[in-house]
Amino acid sequence: MDRPDTQPGHAAATAAVEDRWQAFQRYAPFSLLAFSVLLAVPTGGVIGIEHAAWVLMAVLVVVAVVLEGWSIWYGVARRGPSAIGTVYYLVRWAVAFMLAVCSPFFAFYGCLGYFGATRLLVPRLVRPGLAGTAVILAGAQAGGLPPGNGGAWALFGALLAVNMALVGVMIHLDAKDEERARAQATTIAELECTNQALHDALDENAALHAQLLVQAREAGVADERRRLAAEIHDTIAQGLAGIIAQLQVVANSPDHDLAREHLGRASDLARRSLGEARRSVHNLSPVALADATLAEALHETVEEWSARTGVRAEFTLTGAAEHLHDEIEATLLRITQEALSNTARHARASRLGVTLSFMAGEVTLDVRDDGRGFDPRALSAHTGSGGFGLDGMRARAERIAGTVTVESEQDGGTAISARVPLVRHDQ
Repeated sequence: MDRPDTQPGHAAATAAVEDRWQAFQRYAPFSLLAFSVLLAVPTGGVIGIEHAAWVLMAVLVVVAVVLEGWSIWYGVARRGPSAIGTVYYLVRWAVAFMLAVCSPFFAFYGCLGYFGATRLLVPRLVRPGLAGTAVILAGAQAGGLPPGNGGAWALFGALLAVNMALVGVMIHLDAKDEERARAQATTIAELECTNQALHDALDENAALHAQLLVQAREAGVADERRRLAAEIHDTIAQGLAGIIAQLQVVANSPDHDLAREHLGRASDLARRSLGEARRSVHNLSPVALADATLAEALHETVEEWSARTGVRAEFTLTGAAEHLHDEIEATLLRITQEALSNTARHARASRLGVTLSFMAGEVTLDVRDDGRGFDPRALSAHTGSGGFGLDGMRARAERIAGTVTVESEQDGGTAISARVPLVRHDQ
């Protein structure tokens, strides 16, 4: 049984099926009627058709032609199951039955009842309509209607039972086909819902992706601002602080040689700070790392800091030194510079030690002094100017998946330890 399908994915297939049904309804009735006439007329003498039967047969053929022509003009096949379609089906069955009584060869025309019963008849008349068609075919198969004797009636009954069984099988298969079609339609509808949900999810993900891009861009801008601020604090601010300290010594010293020495140091600090500022803008390595390893740069930084502050300071290297990634080396050097700057401003230490340790998969940097210490719970009171002291160290370490820990107590000195992953220069 053919059914219109309203699913969008089957629109083309449904249209093709409907076109074939319309073509069948236009041509098949006339073709089967003509074929039945061509068989009935030459065999009329053999069957023994009487004159009255010939007249009745001619009238019924004309009626059948008019009926089929009217069905095409009215478009019965396009209207689906309806009262008009039911009347058309029943009239056609009656004409086919009477023609089969005249000649059994009109069973070819009568078999049209098997086609389109579900498209023409209202649902409750489908089974009776198919049973009526089975009567026409069984009668023709038994030798004509009505059967002439008891044996013919028995044969007719047997053939009718067989035809009714075939009709039952056909109805059963049609019901199964309809059930499969409904299940397929349900599956298609569920798939369409799933596809729509997936489409909505993709749209939502695209919107979230766009939002994340905006947030990432904003976070990148904020991080770059923090980086530049930290770089300025670690380079220009510390350099200016050192220059001021040297100039204060010059201003308070009557010794011209000592003043000249401190002026030279101030000039070196100014040039170094200028270079650091330029490199910070371009996010390049610190000046101290331009032509030296990290260990050499830390050793030089500690020595310069000791000479400038007068505090005894030592640098120690443990483990096999390796050439680290530029960002790792720059971070450790900046943390060291900040720790030294904090010690010079706050600790009043007499001794300081810096230790760089290379271990399996990790590098640690320890800066310890014997200064006055502080309360770790009040770190914010001891950060560098502008808030880039200990917090800045932690932020730098976190950017490269590292950590910074601080241990201190009143009059017990301070220990700052930075732990970062060992990432080699060529990785």
